[in-house]
Amino acid sequence: MQDKPAYNDISLPELTQLQDNPDTVVIDVRDEWEFDEFNIGGLNIPLPAIRERKGELTRYDTLIFICTNGVRSRIAAKDALRQPELSKKTILHLNGGILETE
Repeated sequence: MQDKPAYNDISLPELTQLQDNPDTVVIDVRDEWEFDEFNIGGLNIPLPAIRERKGELTRYDTLIFICTNGVRSRIAAKDALRQPELSKKTILHLNGGILETE
C-alpha cells in the first residue's frame, strides 16, 4: 500500500514561529479585497489562481496555506498535493484560518 501524500494542520502560534523561515511561504488564498482589508502577511494568491501561479511557489520548501476560516486554504492544500511541482514540498494548512481563536 502506497502512502498518500498529505498536508498537516497547524495553529496560529505555530504559523507565527514558521513564517520567518526564508524557505517558507505563507499563501493567503482569499480574494484580493479581503487581503487588502486585513492580512497577516504572506503572498496573496486567490484560490482560483493557485494553479496558474504555482510557479511562484516552487522555490520554497514549505508552503503554508491560509484563509479566513480554513475552508479555502484546505482546498488549496489538497490541490497542491496533486500538483507534481508541489507534491514533494512540506504543505501546511492553518487550521481554523486567521480568525482562529485560542
